[in-house]
Amino acid sequence: MKVVTGFLAVIMLVVLVGCAGADKPLRRVPLKLTPGVSAEAADHNEQGTRAYMTNRFEDARVQFEMAVVAAPDSAEAHYNLGLTLFSLGQGQESRDQFIQAANLAPGNKVIWDSPALRPYGSPDPNIEVDKKEKPYSTQKPAFGGGPGPRM
Repeated sequence: MKVVTGFLAVIMLVVLVGCAGADKPLRRVPLKLTPGVSAEAADHNEQGTRAYMTNRFEDARVQFEMAVVAAPDSAEAHYNLGLTLFSLGQGQESRDQFIQAANLAPGNKVIWDSPALRPYGSPDPNIEVDKKEKPYSTQKPAFGGGPGPRM
């Protein structure tokens, strides 16, 4: 019996150790700009990517902001700026950039399905979310459909 219990304990340990690595999310990485953007935007994006990958987020922010100025219609540039702002802890600003990126790239699965965008819900601010009943209604309940008996 001790042998079976020991064997099961070893098996469980191996399974737990194996599953522990599966929960780690993949590291977010900046995207390359699509072909056709200006050389200036591509250069700023490349410099921003190098800074981001070495955890120099403030330098990356500056470069990605310049990439957005040089290519304002580039979803990838907005996405990269959003990643950097997210890393700097600037939640609302990063959310704005992620939404802009998603709106500019309606078919880009990487941007729409990215882990960076998921915490913010629907990327389209025009999509209405189903709203449940207000928690505290000002409407008075009506029992029996009408006023009670008069006395």
